[in-house]
Amino acid sequence: MAEQAADSPVRRRRGRPRKGESDARERILAAATEEFGENGYDGTTTRSIAARAGVDPASLHHHFGTKADLFAASIDAPLRPDIAVPEILAGPREHTGERIIAYILGVWESPTVRPKALVILRTGLGNKHAAPLMATFLRRELLERVAASLNLPDAGLRADLVASQVAGMIIARYVLQLPEIAAAPVDELVTRVGATVQRYLFDPA
Repeated sequence: MAEQAADSPVRRRRGRPRKGESDARERILAAATEEFGENGYDGTTTRSIAARAGVDPASLHHHFGTKADLFAASIDAPLRPDIAVPEILAGPREHTGERIIAYILGVWESPTVRPKALVILRTGLGNKHAAPLMATFLRRELLERVAASLNLPDAGLRADLVASQVAGMIIARYVLQLPEIAAAPVDELVTRVGATVQRYLFDPA
């Protein structure tokens, strides 16, 4: 109660921005980009973003919802793991790895998403907290859910192995632009990298 009183001296409905906060959404988005870049995905909280933006946490939830939604907005990417996971799991089990890679490449191949995502990724490569930003987001919000839903043993390790494969693919194709990987058709990467992801998920330990 004390914290609420300190943050909000005037009682108001949850989720409504304070009077005079017409630019709250833009400030929240800018603060989120900075927080994610400095502290990584796991090290960033909605409260830390709200504090940096100078808004009530309720305002953040009003404009963006969850931390995952806010991360997606900060890189201008249509990332909805809550929708993607059921779709990934809906098809034949033997092609789960391919569907994961198809989903991730589908996001990165977007000409509106890639420029901002690359700025965040390149900035983060020199920061031990932010370097695995995209991989950590995908691990936490997508891969762990896939592994857990399949009731696999050592699901955490399997999710980490998939995340390492995904991070390597993203860096090789979009940052380092290794010639053959950068030029490879998406379908070919889905087939080849998807097969490795499939092994990580389903092969016996």
